[in-house]
Amino acid sequence: MQLKLFVLRKSKKLTQKRVASYLGIAVQTYRNKENGIQQFSQDEMFALSTLFNLSMEDIFLPRKHQIGDRIKTS
Repeated sequence: MQLKLFVLRKSKKLTQKRVASYLGIAVQTYRNKENGIQQFSQDEMFALSTLFNLSMEDIFLPRKHQIGDRIKTS
């Protein structure tokens, strides 16, 4: 699942239907991509980075510590 994309979409109060329309794809196709069943094309990733005003790396590349991760200290 593209958790960061899900969080970004929700934070902007965008529906899957609205984002799918922006990308020019069917809602079910977008849903499959957001859920990790299908992959986003490079053009779609670029369009999403433009929509959310973030780099593709910030949206799609995994980070060691993402939102919600706790840093353990001993």
